Amino acid sequence: MKLTGADIICECLLEQGVDTVFGYPGGAALNTYDALYKYSDKIKHILTAHEQGASHAADGYARSTGKTGVVITTSGPGATNIVTGLATANIDSIPLVAITANVNLDQLGRDSFQEVDIVNISKPITKASTLVTKIEDLAPTIRKAFKLAGSGRKGPVLVDVPKDITSMVTEFEPLHPETPEPDAIANPDSIARVQALIRKSRRPMIYAGGGILSADACEEFRQFAELIDAPVCCSLMGLGCIPASHPLCIGNIGMHGGYETGMVTAACDLIIAIGARFSDRVAGDRERFGEQAKIVQLEIDKTEINKNVKVDEYILGDAKLIIQALLVGMEQQEHHVWLAKIDEWKHHFDNATKPLSDYPFPDEFIEAVNTLKADSDIIATDVGQHQMWVAQHAKIEAEKTLLTSGGMGTMGFGMGAAIGAQVSHPDRRVFLFTGDGSFHMNLNELVTMKSYDLPVIVLVMNNTVLGMVRQWQKLFYGNRFSQTDPHRATDFVKLANAFGVEGMRITKSEEIMPTLQKALDLHTTVVIDCQISPDENVLPMIPPGKTVNEIVTEM
Repeated sequence: MKLTGADIICECLLEQGVDTVFGYPGGAALNTYDALYKYSDKIKHILTAHEQGASHAADGYARSTGKTGVVITTSGPGATNIVTGLATANIDSIPLVAITANVNLDQLGRDSFQEVDIVNISKPITKASTLVTKIEDLAPTIRKAFKLAGSGRKGPVLVDVPKDITSMVTEFEPLHPETPEPDAIANPDSIARVQALIRKSRRPMIYAGGGILSADACEEFRQFAELIDAPVCCSLMGLGCIPASHPLCIGNIGMHGGYETGMVTAACDLIIAIGARFSDRVAGDRERFGEQAKIVQLEIDKTEINKNVKVDEYILGDAKLIIQALLVGMEQQEHHVWLAKIDEWKHHFDNATKPLSDYPFPDEFIEAVNTLKADSDIIATDVGQHQMWVAQHAKIEAEKTLLTSGGMGTMGFGMGAAIGAQVSHPDRRVFLFTGDGSFHMNLNELVTMKSYDLPVIVLVMNNTVLGMVRQWQKLFYGNRFSQTDPHRATDFVKLANAFGVEGMRITKSEEIMPTLQKALDLHTTVVIDCQISPDENVLPMIPPGKTVNEIVTEM
């Protein structure tokens, strides 16, 4: 059948099982949006307030569902506004397809109105970025984009479509989408060697990363951890790969991980890193990270092997296939003494007393959400102190229920991510923890939440300062608080009301639970101004480039 390019885009989306897209229209995208109007009974379009919000929403949709997210924009600033979203998805290996419009073919390269070379702008932050110059290439390019985004180490792919391509007509033949095959194990001979290291180990630990969730390998991973009886320390992206309540789950690892995860890393004799990249925020001093231990890396991306930390063995391939192979022939291991020692470290600060404060403590808000939420409910975060408090205290019991910007550390990510999660899971509740600094970045997306009546609970951890940067200024810059106390006069309750959204405020600990319960009972978007002290710090903290031996436990 003969179709326009715009109709072909919609047909290709349907082929790939896409039911929801996020975006913002504009002149160069008019043909595509006209087609979306015709396909509106099959493809739901979520109009955000800004293209950056659309890219983060598509990202949140992907993280919470495991499917590929889709963002559609117009040319010029519409395309450049998603760059931060592409970079965020890229470093966290999130499958995303961006379809950007551009000016007509004969206007390219002439500095035409709203023309930009988004292909070359985005190449360093995508798996691939392609300009379609022939109508016959449109369907194959979109199909290839979805296959690439969802295969191997997943990530974003951009397809740039000039306006006249979307109005041209060509023959279109529907095809069944290709199901990406998991990457086979490239070096199967290493399986036996890794199993031998596991058998020999008396103090093993697993450093669990987001690659486990990306490979849909959480069940196999839990079996593996139980079989080798090893404590699990999760990267920020890995939280949720094993229930927080599981006895082997030790918690978040790295700069702001728990004391126990730092001690486990320093005392173990074997580190098994699965789907993790030894980020500087985890490894610290990379030359000394786990220097007393053998290190094994299980990884899908060959470029990550030995990139940050030198390893003794590695297995290259899909995490699910690797774990399944390691389970075969592996006997039950037992490490009672090791696990008992770790339990002591878990209780290291049990007798510590909190300083007196006129404000509620940050963890009180998180513990209240733990109490009220179901295991399947979703927590999204922005970036900053509140993000680390969530990593330390939130009980993430199910996979794909924590949405946070790991590698990019994108302030403003949370609003879009919460929208994407709530749209994809209308039967679940979504809680967004943000800071007053992050919230100011993309608070315009409140209008999106209200427009689609999304019952997101937005908890603004309001300390009136840029808390994480200010904390670093305390530690490393002699309390010179340069531009981290912005003296903003924003009234978040009135702001919420201006968007037609419910606004509430918490100033005392005893107000936390009843206010949260009231917010949940409303079943609509609610913004809660959670007032906390500007002097609250995220502790413990391992300074950058240091080891657990230099851990900071008080300030």
